[in-house]
Amino acid sequence: MVLRRLVGAATVAVMVGSVGLAVPAAAAPTISTPKQLTKAVTLPGVLRHLLAFQLIGDLNGGNRASGMPGHKRSADYVAALLQHAGYQVTRQPFQFNFCDESSSSFAQTAPAATTYVEGTDYDVMTCSGSGDVTAAVVPVDLNLAEPRVAVTSGCEATDFTAAVTGKIALMQRGGCPFGTKVANAEAAGAAGAIVMNQGNGDRATAPDRYSLLLGTLGSPVGIPAVGVSYDTGAAFSTTAGLTAHLTTSTTAEIRDTENVIAETKGGNAGNVVMAGSHLDSVPEGNGINDNGSGSAALLEVALQMARSKPVNKVRFAWWGAEEASLVGSTFYVNSLTPAQQTQIKLYLNFDMIASPNYQFGVYDGDDSAAAGAGPGPAGSAQIEALFEAFFASRGQQTNAADFTGRSDYGPFIAAGVNIPAGGLFTGAEVIKTAADVAKFGGVAGVAYDPCYHKACDDLFRVTQKGGDPALYAQLRSMYTLVGNVNTFALDTNADAIATAVITYAFDTSSIPPRTTTTAAARSSISSTSI
Repeated sequence: MVLRRLVGAATVAVMVGSVGLAVPAAAAPTISTPKQLTKAVTLPGVLRHLLAFQLIGDLNGGNRASGMPGHKRSADYVAALLQHAGYQVTRQPFQFNFCDESSSSFAQTAPAATTYVEGTDYDVMTCSGSGDVTAAVVPVDLNLAEPRVAVTSGCEATDFTAAVTGKIALMQRGGCPFGTKVANAEAAGAAGAIVMNQGNGDRATAPDRYSLLLGTLGSPVGIPAVGVSYDTGAAFSTTAGLTAHLTTSTTAEIRDTENVIAETKGGNAGNVVMAGSHLDSVPEGNGINDNGSGSAALLEVALQMARSKPVNKVRFAWWGAEEASLVGSTFYVNSLTPAQQTQIKLYLNFDMIASPNYQFGVYDGDDSAAAGAGPGPAGSAQIEALFEAFFASRGQQTNAADFTGRSDYGPFIAAGVNIPAGGLFTGAEVIKTAADVAKFGGVAGVAYDPCYHKACDDLFRVTQKGGDPALYAQLRSMYTLVGNVNTFALDTNADAIATAVITYAFDTSSIPPRTTTTAAARSSISSTSI
C-alpha cells in the first residue's frame, strides 16, 4: 500500500513538471543539527525520488543516460524541485563522447570452439568500435609473473610488432589508460583488442583486480574492444593457435548533456561545502541503484536542508556523463579558477548507496587499509572519521572503500589545490566475501550489486530484466528490497549523508587548513586506467 501511494505521488510529480512532491514548508522549524535533519530525511521521501527516476526512464526509452531524453527529464525534475525549494540553480551544459552498444558476440574458434557470454565472460568496453573480426589472438607485453605490479602492456607503440597486424591484440590492465592501450593497438594495425584484468594483489582482498574487467576507453576507437578477467586472459595467452571471432555493433558520437548545480543563497562563499552524485545511468537501463540511489538521497537531503541557514555555503551537484568517464565533474572542476577551487573546503561523493547485497563502504581517506590507491588530500581522513563515527553510532560496521577514481571525487582530489574528499559506496561488481557477510549479512560469492550496469538495475522488474530469480529470492529472504534497492542500506546511508552535510554546513574546523606547499597534482585513477 505504501509503495502504491509513492508510485502515485511520483507519477503526479513527473507529469506536472516535478513540483508535485512535497517540499519543506516555509513555516516549518529551522534545521541546524544532524538529529533534526536525519529525522526530516525519511526513507519514503527518498523513495519518492527513486520512483520518479524510474518513471522518467520508463517514459523515455528505458534509461536515463546522458545524451538521452531520460537524463534531460531527470535534470528537469531535480532542477525544478531545487528551484522551488529556494536554491540558486545552475544548469551547466557541456558536450561529451556518447558511446553505446547494441549487440556483440565473442567466441573462441580454435583450437576448440567455445562461446562466451557477455556480462559473464566478457564485456564490451565503453566507446569500443564496431566490427566483425575472426583472427589469431596475439599477446602484447604481458606480465604474468607474480606480483604482476609492473605492467605496461600496450602503453607504448614499441610494445607492438608486425605480428599484431590484422590480429586481435591481447593486453593486460595496468600502467596507462585502457583507451591508450586500444588506440595503440589500432595504430599498430590490430583488427580487435582484448584487455585482461591485471591479476595483482591478493585475490581475497583485491578481487576486482582478477574479476571481469569493465572498462571505459574515454574516446571512441575504430576496432572492437572487450574486457575479460585475469584468468581468462592468462588462459588465452598460453593457448597455442588461439583464434577468436569478435563482433560489436556500437554508436559513438558527440552529444550535449549537463550538470545541475544548486547552492544555498547564504553562507560563507569562501568556505564551500560541496556534495555530489551522478545523475546519469548507463544506456542499458534506468540505473536505479547506479546512481538513482545517491541522486535521490542527496536530493532529499537538499530539500530538507532548505529549512537551514548554514554558516558555510553549501553546494550540491548532480553530475552528467559520469558513466562516460567522469566527464561532467571533470568539466566542472576544470571550469573553476584555482581561487574558486580553493574556496571548496571539501567534497562529498555518493555513488551507489543501496546495493542489494550491500556493504557499508566509506572512502579510505587515510589509506588505513593500505590497499590500492593512497590516501586522499589532507582532510580526507577527518571526513572518513566523521562517517565512521556515524555508523558506529548506529551499531554498524564498515569497509574501507579505496580511492580508485572510479567516481566523481576523482577530479576533485586530482585538482592541484588539495580538495579533501570522502563519501559512501555500497559496492558494484566486486564479489562479496565471507568476511563481508559476517559484517553485513547477505550472500557471499556474488557481487554487491548483481545488476551493476545492467537493465535489471530497476525498481520493479529486476528478474524480468535479467536478474537471477533464485539469487534475488535469497536476498529478499535476508533483506527488504524494493527492486534492486536495499532499503536498509538506502535509509542508513541517507542519514549518513544528512549528518555529514549538515555538520560541515555549520562547522568545518575539523578539516585542516590547506597549504600551498603541499598542493601537488595527484594523478586521478579512473575506470579508464589501472
